[in-house]
Amino acid sequence: MERQPVQRISKRALTLWRIYGGIQFSILLLISIGLVVATVLWEWPWWITAVAAALLLIDAVVFIWIVPGLRWKRWRYEVTEQDIDLQYGIFIITRTLVPMVRVQHVDTEQGPLLRKFKLSTISISTAATIHKIPALDEREAERLRQSISSLARVAEDDV
Repeated sequence: MERQPVQRISKRALTLWRIYGGIQFSILLLISIGLVVATVLWEWPWWITAVAAALLLIDAVVFIWIVPGLRWKRWRYEVTEQDIDLQYGIFIITRTLVPMVRVQHVDTEQGPLLRKFKLSTISISTAATIHKIPALDEREAERLRQSISSLARVAEDDV
C-alpha cells in the first residue's frame, strides 16, 4: 500500500466541526418544533412528530459525534518540494496530489469560529481548481502558506 501523508490537521477541528453539527441540529430542531405545532394545530397524524424526533436524534448522533471524528482521522496532508499530497474523506477516501509547478497562489482563510479556536484554512489555487487544508493552527497555517509560496516560486523558476 502507498505511504499516507504524515501531517494531521489540528485536534481542535473536532470541536469546531461538532459546533457546526450543533448549528445544523439547531436548525433541524426549529423545523421539528414547527412540525409539532403544525401537527397540533391542523391535527396531522402523530407519526409525523415521531419521525421528526427520530431524524433529529439520528442527526445529532451522526453529525455531532460520528462524522467529526471520522473526518479528523482521515484528514492528512504533506508538503514536499515537488508536490502537495492531500488525503481526506469519510467513506470514500480521496487522495489528491498537487504538483508544486501548478500552484498559482496560496491564501489563508479564517471565519469567526475558526478565529475563536485560533485555526485557519489554507486555500491552494491552481489553474483548474482550489484545494483546501482545513483547521490548521494559525501559526502552522502561516508557516505552511509561506513554505508553499516559496516552493511554488522555486518550482516555477526551474521550469
